[in-house]
Amino acid sequence: MLISTTSTISGKNIKEYRGIVFGEVINGVNFIKDFTAGITNILGGRAEEYEHELINTRADAINEMIERAEKIGANA
Repeated sequence: MLISTTSTISGKNIKEYRGIVFGEVINGVNFIKDFTAGITNILGGRAEEYEHELINTRADAINEMIERAEKIGANA
């Protein structure tokens, strides 16, 4: 499925707008990750635990958005 934040898609003819869809995902809190990230923050450096969590959460939200678009008959 094509995903776009614009009202046009190059090379495609839009016949009908079905509306805006969103994907929301909330992941649970993990005390150990929070503790480790806090130490990383104090010592300096990247909190890779949170970076990976953000990447996975974003992918989950995009998949949720695609599912919602498909439910309303959208193809982009």
